[in-house]
Amino acid sequence: MFKSATFKLTLSYLGVLMVISLLFSTVVYRVGSNNLVFGLSRESQELSIAFPIFNGTPYAQPDPRSLIAGRTHLLDQLILTNLVVLVAGGLISYVLARESLKPIEETHEQQKRFVADVSHELRTPLTALRMESEVALMDDQATPKELKRVINSNIEEAAKLENLINNLMKLSLLEAGEVQRQFTQLDLRQLAKEAIDQLKPQAAAKNIKIKLEQAKNTNVFIKGDRDSLVQLIVIFLDNAVKYSPKQTPVTLSIEKSSNNVTSLSIKDKGIGIKPEHLEHIFDRFYRADAARSKDGGFGLGLSIAKLITDIHKANIIITSTPKQGTIVRVDFP
Repeated sequence: MFKSATFKLTLSYLGVLMVISLLFSTVVYRVGSNNLVFGLSRESQELSIAFPIFNGTPYAQPDPRSLIAGRTHLLDQLILTNLVVLVAGGLISYVLARESLKPIEETHEQQKRFVADVSHELRTPLTALRMESEVALMDDQATPKELKRVINSNIEEAAKLENLINNLMKLSLLEAGEVQRQFTQLDLRQLAKEAIDQLKPQAAAKNIKIKLEQAKNTNVFIKGDRDSLVQLIVIFLDNAVKYSPKQTPVTLSIEKSSNNVTSLSIKDKGIGIKPEHLEHIFDRFYRADAARSKDGGFGLGLSIAKLITDIHKANIIITSTPKQGTIVRVDFP
């Protein structure tokens, strides 16, 4: 598809270039011809003035052969120039066409991969829903307890689908720039407390305590979207709790440097991330390994986090050591 588009765009660029070149050549030819006639006429007049004997002779008029020869030479030069423009313009047009279509082609490929990934992720819970339901329907001797288990399992899969759809909608809103219109002055400590409150049930289930650290008598305000920033902190805290062993601490700290950079850090002692996976963790649907995939997530959380930080002009720095833990730091300018 893009090869055909490149060819068509190259012809379009080249067509425009050649039209301009031919129009310019036409103007040059006419101006050149007029100047040639004027120059030869002036030369004949000067000859008549200098040598009155030539008055009334053919030498008193421009030489038609010189005029034809001059016009022919000018036309040859213009034809040669247009041939050079045609060849060079074709190459340049092709390069410009490829460069123009390259971002569109990359976006198209990303969309294809995105659709394929979404289809795959949707198919998994849908298949589980259908198969469990079909098995339950075919079992005439299924007990109420077994049917209840199937219903509960289906509810869990439906919740996963709902979570996936909500995350996809959030990604769309972030990419469309809708969030930027809702920026207000916010207390980062209060946002952190709201995020911790949301994660308390998951942390309590693993006997993990989330500790909030901040210098005393220090209020840290940043400009941004409340809901998105709370979600950002929740995403990182959720990962910290999810991938940490039971009864291990998770620390959330807030500090402000001397150059007015506000930093939010989340530290855990979990399974960590291998170095070869760190550069891909913000890719959509990317899950580093089996240990980080068995939780049933879709690999969209960190993609959303990256978009949120980009919109807030913030910077994420992640350092991680396998089997020792991870530190996520977000710097807000």
